[in-house]
Amino acid sequence: MNSSLAIRMTGAVLAGALSASPAFAAEAKYPSQPVTIIVPFGAGGIADALPRIVGQQLGSKWGVPVIVENKVGASGNIGMDYVARAKPDGYTLALAPAGNLTVNPLLYTKLPFDTAKDFAPVTMLATSPNVLVVNDRVPAKTFKELVDYARQHPDKLNYSSPGPGSGAHLAGELLNQSAGVVIRHIPYNAMAAAVNDVVAGNVDMMFAGVSTVLPQIQAGKLRALAVAGPERLPQLKDVPTVAESGYPGFDVTSWYGIVAPAQVPPAILDKLQTDIAEAVQQASVRQKFIGLGVEPAGSSRADFARTIQDETRKWAAIVKKAGIQPIQ
Repeated sequence: MNSSLAIRMTGAVLAGALSASPAFAAEAKYPSQPVTIIVPFGAGGIADALPRIVGQQLGSKWGVPVIVENKVGASGNIGMDYVARAKPDGYTLALAPAGNLTVNPLLYTKLPFDTAKDFAPVTMLATSPNVLVVNDRVPAKTFKELVDYARQHPDKLNYSSPGPGSGAHLAGELLNQSAGVVIRHIPYNAMAAAVNDVVAGNVDMMFAGVSTVLPQIQAGKLRALAVAGPERLPQLKDVPTVAESGYPGFDVTSWYGIVAPAQVPPAILDKLQTDIAEAVQQASVRQKFIGLGVEPAGSSRADFARTIQDETRKWAAIVKKAGIQPIQ
């Protein structure tokens, strides 16, 4: 037998063996049954809306239902644990807000899963920079004036958040550390309560996603001083970024991504990333995302993984310096 014939026969045997493999066959026809996206928070919020919007596009493309299921509790840890333990076949995914992948591991000492080992990043769905808002009782009209006032009146100003370790809390701590000021943290148990007390004048200020506070800004009930992201927002074109205000690198951007159980085959992860990223870029999806106050993303798997790692290191340093105590 000549060598070229032997090579062709060997290739044919290997191809036949692969095509006969149950795992290979399952990957090749993925998805062939309903795909479930677990949202670790309740219905009605941004985290719930995004996968439902994308899921409609994916369901049409794949020809199988995409089911969004809410599994709430323990700051999202119950839903994330469910996905970490799910069969790694690509049929159970998680909508993961930034905090669940980067901050919760710093705050909870007894998580039943390891975010670095038990999840495979698929893609970032959307980003949402935070906005620093104050009420009319605060004399500052700009970010610089706020910092100057805080320096002249140590420990007089305060800021609200929906709870210890939340993005709004950590953004406030980043401001304290970056500007060398002391602005006291007032924790609440929900975002609505935190916003309402700033509007009412019971608390001076807070960082919040633009979608959360835009109606109050437009109604004149809150004043936006700065965008805590890399660029100005189309909804608030006249509001500068914190970086423009003299603090380069100040970035508190919320984001939402899709992750899968760690052992999902790479071929399935690649298909998920490609199809979800394409769905996010559809004009109808982009319009709905922007209407919710978030920017469509659709990052590569590698870029999403780097973002998770970089953000974890960033917030670990801030949590340590701020002395925020872990939750047992």
